[in-house]
Amino acid sequence: MEQIKIAIIGLGYVGLPLARLFATKYPVVGFDVNENRVSELKSGIDKTLEVDKETLQGVLVKEKSIENGLFCSSTITDIVDCNYFVVTVPTPVDKNNRPVLTPLIKASETVGGVLKKGDVVIYESTVYPGATEEDCVPILEKISGFKFNKDFFVGYSPERINPGDKKHTVDKILKVTSGSTKETGKKVDKLYASVISAGTHLAPTIKVAEAAKVIENSQRDINIAFVNELAKIFGLMDINTQDVLEAAGTKWNFLPFKPGLVGGHCIGVDPYYLAQKAQEYGYHPEIILAGRRVNDGMGKYVASEVAKLMIQKDIEVKAAEVLVLGITFKENCPDVRNTKAVDLIYELKDYGANVTIFDPHANSNEVEREYDLESKMILPSKEFDAIVLAVSHKEFQNLNFEKIKKEKSIVYDVKNFLNSEFVDKSL
Repeated sequence: MEQIKIAIIGLGYVGLPLARLFATKYPVVGFDVNENRVSELKSGIDKTLEVDKETLQGVLVKEKSIENGLFCSSTITDIVDCNYFVVTVPTPVDKNNRPVLTPLIKASETVGGVLKKGDVVIYESTVYPGATEEDCVPILEKISGFKFNKDFFVGYSPERINPGDKKHTVDKILKVTSGSTKETGKKVDKLYASVISAGTHLAPTIKVAEAAKVIENSQRDINIAFVNELAKIFGLMDINTQDVLEAAGTKWNFLPFKPGLVGGHCIGVDPYYLAQKAQEYGYHPEIILAGRRVNDGMGKYVASEVAKLMIQKDIEVKAAEVLVLGITFKENCPDVRNTKAVDLIYELKDYGANVTIFDPHANSNEVEREYDLESKMILPSKEFDAIVLAVSHKEFQNLNFEKIKKEKSIVYDVKNFLNSEFVDKSL
């Protein structure tokens, strides 16, 4: 019987929950080049809040062993004796929305340096169809000196983690699996099926699994773009978009999407991976890119709506004190990657407003490092000319708006989350 020892490459929002889950049944080495991250995890602290302290400490081991448990390390030699390598690094886009495979390439180089005959490398990072076999495998072959599908094998099982979601955790989300050979596909599927209670779906090829993942979020992106466009139209007609969606939602097959700022490391990124590959084949994906244009422009749109409301109330926009509630990419989550709240904030600053950002979930140092913005975790004791709810964190539900609003002020609710008696307008 095969002795399974797993290395998880990358201990972020995706890698850590997966490593924790596998560690309940197998010896696992969680590898990350970020030494500070590894040090925090060793002490039982996960700043992403995806795994709570008690659960994490329940699987952590201080030394590598053949027993079940998670050993965290930033030392490459600690993964040498593993025979399954699961790559869970991010796949972002650059400022021109072109796919950036650098983390994936570097992770492949790392794994290639420790590959042994018979090993299996499984990729979870979201990519365009073909990336695993066309971009990653050649690196594994070059660095290891081994032959693909002869000496080592590859699988692809796209991540479906929903950051901050404590209901749909990794073990409760059905897992798509695949392998570079039929036998490898079965092995990969069996490995995940041993820990995923929701079950697995074995795709016929790696490209099918890659394509399935990239269209999941592209589909959501297009649907959200549709309701964002509806919000713009109904705004001109002075119709409440939420009221319309609630009425339409009474039909059994109406899809319940809501307008908003669409960012994050998945929905705001994945469509560009598919579009890039489509263009390489000579096809211009009109609907996919149109949806992206609509969603990418929502920060600017909301800022203009806020400015209009202020002008209508004779509030001087320039030098106005504006409070933005939330800067993370989604509610009740500390993740600020690719958040579109910053588009709104930058635009308000361009109008000349003095913007205060209040987010009890966001790491202030990370916000400053990523966006050169100051985010406060405690609400300043002052009054504001305008308040804009950008992210529907649960803490914002009970804010005392009477204490933070000036006598002449406006409140704009992007998420239709606040008590309507305080809100001048919603998206």
